[in-house]
Order: sequence, then structure tokens, then C-alpha cells
Amino acid sequence: MAFLLTGLGLIIVGAGGVRPCNLAFGADQFNPKTESGKRGINSFFNWYFFTFTFAQMVSLTLIVYIQSNVSRAIGLGIPAILMLIACAVYFVGSKIYVKVKATGSPLTSVAQVILVAIKKRQLKLLEQPWLSLFKYTPPKSINSKLPYTDQFKFLDKAAIMTPQDQINPDGSPADPWRLCSMQQVEEVKCLLRVLPIWASQIIYFVAIVQQQTYAVFQAVQSDRRLGNSNFKIPAATYVVFLMLSLTCFIPIYDRVIVPFLRRVRGKEGGITILQRIGIGMFLSVITMLVSAVVEEHRRTIALTQPTLGVAPRKGAISSMSASWLIPQFTLGGLTEAFASIGLVEFYYKQFPENMRSIAGSLFYCGLAGSSYFSSLLILIVHSATKGASTGNWLPEDLNKGRLDYFYYTIACLGVLNLGYFLLCARWYKYKGNEDSLELELEVNGEKSQSDKSFV
Repeated sequence: MAFLLTGLGLIIVGAGGVRPCNLAFGADQFNPKTESGKRGINSFFNWYFFTFTFAQMVSLTLIVYIQSNVSRAIGLGIPAILMLIACAVYFVGSKIYVKVKATGSPLTSVAQVILVAIKKRQLKLLEQPWLSLFKYTPPKSINSKLPYTDQFKFLDKAAIMTPQDQINPDGSPADPWRLCSMQQVEEVKCLLRVLPIWASQIIYFVAIVQQQTYAVFQAVQSDRRLGNSNFKIPAATYVVFLMLSLTCFIPIYDRVIVPFLRRVRGKEGGITILQRIGIGMFLSVITMLVSAVVEEHRRTIALTQPTLGVAPRKGAISSMSASWLIPQFTLGGLTEAFASIGLVEFYYKQFPENMRSIAGSLFYCGLAGSSYFSSLLILIVHSATKGASTGNWLPEDLNKGRLDYFYYTIACLGVLNLGYFLLCARWYKYKGNEDSLELELEVNGEKSQSDKSFV
């Protein structure tokens, strides 16, 4: 058991190193200063998720089949061999990759701004901070030069020079723990602006978590026979429809929808990143509503019509075809195609350049937060409905519960979360570039600092 747990631990460490970094590393291969490079970055996130989801589909179908019907050792050996090949290909091409050199911990600069702002909290804010704040950019900095923004003004105090502050001959502060530059302050503001959007990701992804858990339980207590044969589709396999929906839609979105919207609206990505995320969050609400309607239909048939036996440790199997679950899985895939990919692209583009691997980590931390929140929500529902007249909503036997009510509850949370997201999107200011005044929402020289057009 210790040997097995060691292997699982190494998988966690490996995934923790690979997943956040390969997003940033892959996008770094494109030149953001060229039109082809910008389009390449936009497409990269789409095709990354396409490849990632396709690999998951192969794992859930072919690899699982080999493990279950041929040999578990072979089934586990195939991914190991594929990973070895991937490592070989990666290192063979290492000389041609674009590699951004590390310049120290980016979190040190964040800590300096926060601590210096606290130390100088008694100072008064300047009337024209964009002119008066201390300006310095390290010559080897890879970060784009940011213009001043009027959000989180309390941080501006970190860049106010006092008589006690000293400057080196090269223009840098003598003590970076007493004086920070406006550039450092704006980079911290970028991080703080992203956090409210990240908080909305936690609620949004709860809808997807249900498609990977309770939707599988719905399939267990549904008719999973393939046509008139006796072959039953494994309940967990229905999650493949979510992945299939995602992988089928991404090429259509990238090659058809985006070019069309680009011509119509004149935007590089067709729509803004926040608009894409918002569409995905709206679809997550629709996903939950459809899931609730299907579950109510499944339960009604199970209670009013002849059943197909009893599922182990569950209850009576409804005669409703499990194919009725496909629409909610399909919608779940479309939800991820918009919101999940949009969030990854959003974090990458809005974080300072030296924090892009941290940006990738933020997405996966959001997924983990959604799973924890879903578990907490289930505990609350268990506790609140245990003594209710309708009974526990989430018992082992779904026929005795009201899973549809639980889905409606998540849909209501999704509506509230969507409203919160719209407020954040309206307030949000995209990261600018002082060298080229083009912002994410600029069209033909007309600058917009926030995504007000979304509402």
C-alpha cells in the first residue's frame, strides 16, 4: 500500500508541475507582438483543451477497457510508456523552444508592495499619481510596461517617494522594502483585479462537478442497455459525452465561429474573454435546469412504471433510457468550451508575464475549490433535509430523494454567481500596455477600459 500511495503521490507532484506550466510554456512559443502570434495564442488554449480532453476520452474508454478486460498491469503500463515517449519528444525539441528565463520570485515584488503600502499608510495620495509616483523598470524585466490605473489606490502609497527614500545611480530604489515603483504597484493591481473573477469560477464549476458525480448515479438507475441488446453501457462512460461535446465544438468555435465574429465585430478573438466566460456561466445554469428536469422525469418513471431490477447499493432502475442524460452532458461540454478555456486564457493574459505559471495554477486551484465547495454543499443539504417532510434530497437511492431539487439549488446559485460575475466584468479593467496603448477591448483606436459592453 505504501508503494502504491507513493506512486499516486508522484502523479500528484508531476501533475502539479506540468499542468500549470505547460499552459504558460506553450503560449510563450507565440510572439504576442505580431498578428499571427496573437491569433496563435488565442487558438492555443482552444487546442490545448481539445488535446487534453481527447486524451481523457482515450483514458476513460480504451485504457479502462484494457485494464478491466485484458490486464490491469498492461492498462497501467501503456500510459507510462506514452509518458516516456512524451518526455523524449519534449527533450529532443528543447533546443528550438522559446524559453523565458526566470528572474527571481515574482511573489517577492508582491510582498514588497503590500508591506511598503502598509508602512506608508499615513501618507496622503497624490493628485496626479501617474506623473508623481516613483517610476523604475529593471532593464532585464520581461513584463510589459503598465499604465497607471485608478483602482486599489491604497497601493499607490508604496510608490510615493519620501525624504527618507534613497535612489541608486541606476535609478533603482536603494531599499526595495521602503520604496516600490509604479510598475510594481500596477502588477499587484493586476493580481487583485483577477481574484474576484477567480472567485466566480469556484461557483460556476460546481455545475460541472455534478456531471461527473451525481449524473453518473442517475445513469446507474437508468436503462443503459444499448438498443435491443443486453449490453449495458457503463454508467461512468456517459461522462465521455461531455468530453465529446467539448472536443467537437472547439474546432468549430476556433475555425468557424471566431473568424466570423472577427469579421463582424472587428475583435481579435471575436468576442472579449469576459464575454466568453459569461456565456459559459450562463450555459452552466441551463445545464443544471436540464439536469433537474431529466432527473424529475427519471424518478417519476421509476415510481410509476415497471422497473428494470435493482442497482447494487442503490435502488430500483428506472425504465427511462439513459440517453436522456446526453443533453445535459452535451451542455456541460459547451459550458467548459466557453468558460473553462476562457478562464485559462484570461489568467494567462491578465497576469504579469513573470507570473504566468502561477496563472495556470490559479485555474486548477479554482477547480479544487469547486470540488471542496460541492462537498460542503452536499453536507449542508444532507443536514438541512434529513428531517424534512420530503426526506433527504440526496440518499443512496435517488428514487427516494429529490436530486432535482439539489440541481435547482445549484442553478439558483449559478444565477446569483452570474449576476456577481457581470458586476465584476463591468468593473474590471483589462491589463494595458503603456508601450502600445492597445487594450483588450480596443477596436479601431476606440479605447474601453472595462467590459461594459458585456451587460
